[in-house]
Amino acid sequence: MTIFDNRLTFCRLKDRTPEEVFGKLRTPCYVIDEAMLKYDGEIIKKISDRTGAKFLLAQKCFSNFNLYPVLEPYLAGTEASGLYEARLGKEEMGNKEVHTFCGAFREDEFDEVLEYSDHIVFNSVGQLKKFGPKTKAAGKSVGLRLNPECSTQIGHAIYDPCSPGSRLGVTIDRFEEMGEETIALLDGIHFHTLCQQNSDDLAKTVAALEDKFGKYLHNLKWINFGGGHHVTREDYDIELLIKTIEHVRDTYDVQVYLEPGEGVVLNAGYMVSRVLDVFDNHDTHIAMLDCSAACHMPDVIECPYLPPLYQADLPGYSYRIRLGGPTCLAGDNIGYYNFEKPLKENDLLVFGDMALYTTVKNNTFNGMPLPSIYVMHDDYSIELITEFGYNDFKYRLGKIN
Repeated sequence: MTIFDNRLTFCRLKDRTPEEVFGKLRTPCYVIDEAMLKYDGEIIKKISDRTGAKFLLAQKCFSNFNLYPVLEPYLAGTEASGLYEARLGKEEMGNKEVHTFCGAFREDEFDEVLEYSDHIVFNSVGQLKKFGPKTKAAGKSVGLRLNPECSTQIGHAIYDPCSPGSRLGVTIDRFEEMGEETIALLDGIHFHTLCQQNSDDLAKTVAALEDKFGKYLHNLKWINFGGGHHVTREDYDIELLIKTIEHVRDTYDVQVYLEPGEGVVLNAGYMVSRVLDVFDNHDTHIAMLDCSAACHMPDVIECPYLPPLYQADLPGYSYRIRLGGPTCLAGDNIGYYNFEKPLKENDLLVFGDMALYTTVKNNTFNGMPLPSIYVMHDDYSIELITEFGYNDFKYRLGKIN
């Protein structure tokens, strides 16, 4: 369940109506807010400046490379989940570090992964033994993902890499079986156990890591805390994060990395949509929108969560209505919201916090067009980044003559 701070989610719209800002745009569309990217970046930079920790952009969350120049001053580089993200980070984030972790690397792609990456993190002892010597010989930094077996998430097993039988990360028993020669390959270790969490859960995880792996951490060059840190959320305990970073940095004499995705782009994007139809089904008021949860913001269904909606669920609002998308999926529901008055056809709705896990996960199920992507600059001017058409749907399914 995502936690939103509504003071920040729509703060850029407080003196303007949605029609004034977005009314001329063809919907549905994504709008990335440049000013909020900078707001998040300044928070990250302050932490980095105080601790020496390096922050990476987890591209699995946000890969809109046209905005990388906005983020570049605040970050040390990018985190990739495989070949294409590694290449994107190398090509688009300037002369910055590229770190690549993959659950399992393909042998026929690995040389290219090596070409684009500075750090490569392996997920298993077998992959470390197979590719580690080659990585080291290429002058690249070698890492291994560890599983500290410390679950801090409640009710979301799909996002818990520490759950029993997890396929992510090496547990202490497997680590100690791999032998000194293999351990000597390591320049650093990586753990990623959090999802939209505060620094108290990070502190618990670090304690568990030290309890199990502490004696092996002194010979490393770096430790990567992974992602899931909601560092730019209003209630995030930044001082505890700083204390935790400094403890690890000073105890083990290592460079600390963090690779948040959401934390870099929190509250920095909108999904703009219009109402296509309004009707009742027994006691349920329903509005059909031109955006789809299933196609355009699939995490709404997968997590699941209720995205924040501008001018909805305010005190005293009592007109309850269910918002859904136009696809044939019965479960293509965004959720229930309370409004001041009934919605009507062509009303403009603005969902917040839509920079993350949207453009990187959207799809064309039912032949749904992909939404255009815009950037809103500091002065509220809006620029089209890219738009899509029929061929973007068709090319995924066969050869276009």
